[in-house]
Amino acid sequence: MSSAKPFPRSACAIANSLDIVGDKWSLLVVRDLLHGKHTYGELANSPEHIPTNILADRLKRLEAAGIIASAPYQQHPVRYSYTLTAKGSALGDVLLALVRWGKRHIPGTMTLSHGPTTAGSAASVPSTRRTRTRAAR
Repeated sequence: MSSAKPFPRSACAIANSLDIVGDKWSLLVVRDLLHGKHTYGELANSPEHIPTNILADRLKRLEAAGIIASAPYQQHPVRYSYTLTAKGSALGDVLLALVRWGKRHIPGTMTLSHGPTTAGSAASVPSTRRTRTRAAR
């Protein structure tokens, strides 16, 4: 007997990757962890304002998938610190590819510069594509 689990849709690597990180929030959580955020509060304070119930769900899903690990840093009440596993850190290349694509094909997008002390700071590299401006009314 084979111990491999059947794939939900197909054996396609893209389809199976999207089953894990294909929603609109998971890769943003990974982005923030790559940029030095570690606590629930830091992750909830992202520019996209992820709803707290969705953030809690995504953290559970990402941990179950082996993309992040959690460790308690406070006991009363219990609070967790989140870090990327090697599997999660490998998504950095995926995010970099999305940044390059977005800056090239979506006018006005930019790379947010995050860090442990500069979270939420202004973007460092705006798109080089021109955007249309609306006429003043």
